[in-house]
Amino acid sequence: MIEFKINDQPVEAQAGWTVLDTARQYGIHIPTLCHHEAVEPSGNCRLCVVELRDGDWSKVVISCMYPVQDGLQVYTDSDRVKNVRRWILEMLLSECPASSEIQRLAQEYGVEQTRFAIHDPEEDCILCGLCVRTCKEVVGVSAISMVGRGVHKVIGTPYMMPSDACVACGSCVTVCPTGAMRRRLDLVRGEPKTRMAHSAV
Repeated sequence: MIEFKINDQPVEAQAGWTVLDTARQYGIHIPTLCHHEAVEPSGNCRLCVVELRDGDWSKVVISCMYPVQDGLQVYTDSDRVKNVRRWILEMLLSECPASSEIQRLAQEYGVEQTRFAIHDPEEDCILCGLCVRTCKEVVGVSAISMVGRGVHKVIGTPYMMPSDACVACGSCVTVCPTGAMRRRLDLVRGEPKTRMAHSAV
């Protein structure tokens, strides 16, 4: 077992665990958006940051991908961590201001508004890719993917047409942290008649 501390509490972890895995084993809360146990971590949302300390030295890392090591000193709710999370939430508020989950988290951390430009007030997708990874790694069909680049990146299908590969299982909706996939699912799978006609082509 690997021994270290989280918030000055001694903890033990198995080799291969991450800091987030260990924190969850001990009931220590670290907020996440893009993480789900069913798929490999990606670290896209960065909200799960924690602070590592060693004397006067410290750094902020994402806990969902940081491997445990003997003697680590981890802090999940330090002033530095809170400040980084506030910056992240400000950026998320500008990218997906319509998400009630992002609004809730922002309020929890005292973020009332964002200093960054809001391009689409109706946007609720944070582009975390959790739906894409679930479709590929769990369902095994890769019906959806990230389409476009930069500010034009969206969740979609090839040529933005209903996908023959989609089995309409709803897994992408289930794992979506903001609820954005609910209104996107029909764009992926199409209406029943559209799916049948598209499959027949």
